[in-house]
Amino acid sequence: MTDEAQTLERNPVRGPAETDKRRQILDGARAVFLASGFDGASMGEIARTAGVSKGTLYVYFDSKEALFEALTLEEKRGLAESLFRLDVDDPDVRAVLTRLGQTYLAEMMRPEHVAVIRMVIGATEKFPRFGQAFYEAGPAQGAARLTRYLTAQIAAGRLRDCDAPLAARHFLHLCQAGLLTRLLFAAGEAGTAAETGHQVREAVRVFFAAYGPEA
Repeated sequence: MTDEAQTLERNPVRGPAETDKRRQILDGARAVFLASGFDGASMGEIARTAGVSKGTLYVYFDSKEALFEALTLEEKRGLAESLFRLDVDDPDVRAVLTRLGQTYLAEMMRPEHVAVIRMVIGATEKFPRFGQAFYEAGPAQGAARLTRYLTAQIAAGRLRDCDAPLAARHFLHLCQAGLLTRLLFAAGEAGTAAETGHQVREAVRVFFAAYGPEA
C-alpha cells in the first residue's frame, strides 16, 4: 500500500479533497468500463486511467464490483434528479409533459447513456443486484417523481382520476416508443429533432386522450 493510501486509511479525508479524488476515480472507471465492459475492466487499468495508485483506489472502493455499482448508481440517480424536476403547482400539464418528454428523449438517446445501459445489462446476469440497483436509482425514481406531479394534477381536476403510477409509466414509454430499443440493438441512428418532436407531441396527445380531464 502506498504512503498516500496508508494516510487515507488512518485518517480518511473529509470534504472537497475526498470528493475530488473520488470524482477522479469515477471518471477513470467510466472510461475503462465503457471501453472494456465490466468483465474486461481491471482495477489496475482503472487506477492508471484515473491517475491514482492502486492502493489509493482500494481505499475508496474495495472491489471492482463496488466501484461499478457506485458509478452506475451515481449516474442514474443524478439523471433522475436533473430530468424530473417537476413543479406540482404548475397547472400547464401539456407544457410540463412536453418539456419532460423532450429532455427525457434527448438524454435517453445520448450514445454515452445507451452505452451505460448496455454495460449494466451485460453485468446483470452475473450480478443481478446491479440491474435492480440501477433500475431503482433511475427509472423507478423518475417514474416516482412524475407520479407525484400527476397525482397533484388529478387532485386539482386537471387530469381524470386514474392509476397515477401506471399513467406515469405509460407516458414515459409513449415517449420512447421504440427509439431506445432501436439504439440498444444498434438497429438505427438516434432520432432526428423532427422525429423526436413528433414522438413527444404524439405521446402527449395519446396521454391526454386516455388521462385528460373528463369533458
